[in-house]
Amino acid sequence: MSRTVRTGLVIALAAGVVGAGLLWAPAAAAQNAAHNHIGHVMDKWNDTPDMAGLLPAAIAEARIAAAHAGFAARDLSDLDAMKLHSAHVLHAVDPSQIEGGPGQGYGVRRAAEGAAKHIMAAANSDGASGAVKAHAEHVSTSAMNSVTRADEIVMLAQKIAMTDSAADAAPLVSELNDLAQALLAGVDANEDGRVGWQEGEGGLEVAETHGNLMKQAEGLQ
Repeated sequence: MSRTVRTGLVIALAAGVVGAGLLWAPAAAAQNAAHNHIGHVMDKWNDTPDMAGLLPAAIAEARIAAAHAGFAARDLSDLDAMKLHSAHVLHAVDPSQIEGGPGQGYGVRRAAEGAAKHIMAAANSDGASGAVKAHAEHVSTSAMNSVTRADEIVMLAQKIAMTDSAADAAPLVSELNDLAQALLAGVDANEDGRVGWQEGEGGLEVAETHGNLMKQAEGLQ
């Protein structure tokens, strides 16, 4: 083989390698953009307590809210206890509404809304897989169900704070407790025997399940 032919082959092979790299780079970058947003939701975010993912941060706050809602509902004849623990629920759900409490200072509402935003950013990234797009809808819908419940909890806690009697506070506290438990578990709204991801049903636990299924499908676990 002549030197000229060998040189031509080397140049052609090099061009092929470079071309393959150019084709691979955009696809990898697109996939990484989706994976980055998934990481923000499931693993790590820059302003949450301990830099947890937005969804774990929401779940941690929701557990605090659910616990204190249970404390508030334990004795529906004790107005002081109902007011105290309802205020604690409010702090865990939306600390911008009240100073001081047992929550971590981030709030269910903020974390769940952030999780919904970032998971849809993953789904809308160029080159996002079908699994990402499908599960992102499930995660986002369940997270936004929790935002809606959080808003309802805020209104109830504010009403409880203004009550003058245990009799007036009791039904509000019972409703607040139901909503606080639903932050995590969701609600079987259509009474089909299970809690789905759909609007009005799924809670943060359903969002977590579908987030983990997404990570498995993408090889991130």
